[in-house]
Amino acid sequence: MSETKILLSEQELPVCWYNIQADMPRLPRPPLHPVTGKPVGPDDLKAIFPMSLIEQEMSRERWIEIPEEVRNIYRLWRPSPLFRAHRLEKVLDTPARIFYKYEGVSPAGSHKLNTAVPQAYFNKKEGIKRLTTETGAGQWGVALSQACNFFGLECTVYMVKVSYQQKPYRRSMMEIFGAEVCASPSEHTAAGRKILSSEPDSPGSLGIAISEAVEDAAGREDTNYALGSVLNHVLLHQTVIGLEAREQMARAGYYPDVVIACCGGGSNFGGLAFPFVHDRLVEGTKVRLVAVEPSACPTLTRGRFAYDFGDVAGLTPLLSMYTLGAEFIPPGIHAGGLRYHGDSPLVSQLVHDGIVEARAFNQTDVFKSAVMFARSEGIVPAPESAHAIACAIQEALAAREAGEARTILFNLSGHGLLDLPSYDAYLAGKLEDYPLPEEELARSLARLPGVNRE
Repeated sequence: MSETKILLSEQELPVCWYNIQADMPRLPRPPLHPVTGKPVGPDDLKAIFPMSLIEQEMSRERWIEIPEEVRNIYRLWRPSPLFRAHRLEKVLDTPARIFYKYEGVSPAGSHKLNTAVPQAYFNKKEGIKRLTTETGAGQWGVALSQACNFFGLECTVYMVKVSYQQKPYRRSMMEIFGAEVCASPSEHTAAGRKILSSEPDSPGSLGIAISEAVEDAAGREDTNYALGSVLNHVLLHQTVIGLEAREQMARAGYYPDVVIACCGGGSNFGGLAFPFVHDRLVEGTKVRLVAVEPSACPTLTRGRFAYDFGDVAGLTPLLSMYTLGAEFIPPGIHAGGLRYHGDSPLVSQLVHDGIVEARAFNQTDVFKSAVMFARSEGIVPAPESAHAIACAIQEALAAREAGEARTILFNLSGHGLLDLPSYDAYLAGKLEDYPLPEEELARSLARLPGVNRE
């Protein structure tokens, strides 16, 4: 039997992030200013982002150096392990080889710390004292609170209300690291108060929480905003995952036929997949790349490729992306990190160009796959990550039917040890599926801004 764990030493930690903008056949259309409708420039972003991150956002350089201060903190958990899922393969009776990159070993319990650390570092370097952000399931909020603690910054997190209620221990972790946590929509901002006035029992959404965090940051000179997904520089930082995984797969003696990751805003999908997208675009490999999302929030599979706001209040630039409409409020599914109406412009462009595939799964099927994985591999996965597991199992069963020994790689982007109430609901038979009704989608898309819509 081949190795179960494929490890890299700290000396083999990547020294640069990979910037996919250097190799894409077509770049996303530029972000547009929410008021003027003209392409956004660096000066438009300086109110909430440090110039170093703005430069990364717009860079076309293939390799961007990782500062040594960031690499020193990365060493707390990176390089992360790659596992061969021998026991899952046996349960599925498949000739497929299943590998997973495990990001749950980070102090935050997920991949989110890969970008939280550099974002806190670059803000600290430019004299910022405080960061605001939003969080869905809480993984990003935990990561940013830890990163701010590492660099002596204050942190305020607007946590989507349904997750604030479902996942109280992630809130506890944020507070342990010194963050202020507000259930969103909140009374702290004009955006939050407007939502509550019309819908007092609103479960919240990432779009609402983003509006609150951006409004808060824009109102104070000592404060910037940090985003855990979607933007180019965030996906750039996450490519340490795929760069390590590519080296580890080579050590294992295999190259993946398919690379899979869950996708909400796109950070962990881009982090694992982009170095393999490079191989496909530049080296001509035949690797397939699959982004997996919930059927209740099917941005890539049923959304429209158009310009839309990243938030409900229309404070962010208009982004060219797949979207369900900025006012869309997803149902309170238990994969809170995937409840976002839009998606990364980079991922969206790759899907639009046919380079990346997208699939959607019902949450009951996702939890069924998560329990199978936990019982075979011994790790309880985050509900978000379990979407990738469901797709990997589907691919492994397809390989069994075809009698082909395909190689499957997926990203296990975080553990689910703070998601156990969700598992309780599944095991008690209380989880329901919420496939998005066509009429609700049509109503939401009808309210898209009329800017160069495709």
